Amino acid sequence: MKARVLLLSLAALCTACTGPGGLAGRSTAAPGCPATARELPVEALYGSWQARFDGVPGTATVVLGKHPEYVGVRGTITRAAAAPSANPSVAQLAGDVDDEGELAIDESLDGRSISGVWSGTLQPDSCGREFRGTWRNAADETTHPFTLKKTERTAVK
Repeated sequence: MKARVLLLSLAALCTACTGPGGLAGRSTAAPGCPATARELPVEALYGSWQARFDGVPGTATVVLGKHPEYVGVRGTITRAAAAPSANPSVAQLAGDVDDEGELAIDESLDGRSISGVWSGTLQPDSCGREFRGTWRNAADETTHPFTLKKTERTAVK
């Protein structure tokens, strides 16, 4: 009988932790911070960001602003030169937060065709200042995990 009571108690504890409102269902976002990108105003995406790609040395600078044609962002990414005598690589970016709450950005080296695709999730404990996800190179279909961190000290409201 004691074993049955113990099992029922453990089952109730697990349900409380994982059910609606349970510990596992609670947001890890700080009070007043967005838990998902759907809660983030598009203006919070505007500004300067630092991008790091797993397996790629160095960082890249991303600058995002208001897209002139739709609710979203447009900007650039500047990557360091691959060789000391080369120029940095600059590509155009355009995107938004999709219906699933993912940051979705298309990248273009020539302004016409897509050269890369970003898909990232807002980190709930970052207060709108960090996304993590996957960048896909359209030329060879390779993927790299990325981290995108806001470098300006603007607050999310």
